[in-house]
Amino acid sequence: MKIKIALAQLDIKFGDPDKNFAQIEPNVQKAATQNADIIVFPEMWNTGYDLTRLDKVADKEGQRTQTLLAELAKKYQITIHGGSVSTEKNGAFYNTTYIYAPDGKLMTTYDKVHLFGLMHEDEYLASGVEEDHFEIKGIHATSVICYDIRFPEWLRTLSLDDSRILFVPAEWPTSRIPQWRRLLAARAIENQSFVVAVNRVGSDPDNPFGGHSGIYNPMGDEILTLDDQPQLKVFTIDTKETDDARGFMPVFEDRRPELYR
Repeated sequence: MKIKIALAQLDIKFGDPDKNFAQIEPNVQKAATQNADIIVFPEMWNTGYDLTRLDKVADKEGQRTQTLLAELAKKYQITIHGGSVSTEKNGAFYNTTYIYAPDGKLMTTYDKVHLFGLMHEDEYLASGVEEDHFEIKGIHATSVICYDIRFPEWLRTLSLDDSRILFVPAEWPTSRIPQWRRLLAARAIENQSFVVAVNRVGSDPDNPFGGHSGIYNPMGDEILTLDDQPQLKVFTIDTKETDDARGFMPVFEDRRPELYR
């Protein structure tokens, strides 16, 4: 199955939801004019890592984000992977993904499971506990958020549901871009899956962010990589490559889960 994917690499305005929300429709519209099947946004695009002011800037119950993404998905007849946004739910703050189908219906939601201490997430955010699974054109897919990719056991757990595409929205600092690219390639190889990763660009008061959003095939080849500037890029993948990789080397069949812990 061929799937046309749009990567929306944004410069996120620190702690300014209004300016950040204004960036979403132009990118969705541009992706739709290029006949993309799905558009993917970066992590925490509504506020950036303005964690100390989450009580003022986080999306209450995710309502503003959900309303916008539902309307745009239906208006432009496109699947929207909403990257992630800061949300306030049930008295706590989360780093939350919303994914909408072209009919405007919510397909899945995911709260970031692994919180990144170096950027103080663990001090301000609550962690999620649920897996994320959805389909695009009948193809099983899953997604995580940024720091989650450093936990291969979590991504393998998600991939056991016959997932063929792993989506990774992120705010990955420039200083660690080489690790970003190696980790994404490794996750693609070990799960014999496409990896679609969308990082932000620009900077906040603490870090510059290096972009280099990209797509990796099931052999770990970097088949698309962007630079460090805001942009939208559309690229077509063929998920038959996952069948070819898994047929050639049946890693999933050769697992010994009774030995793992």
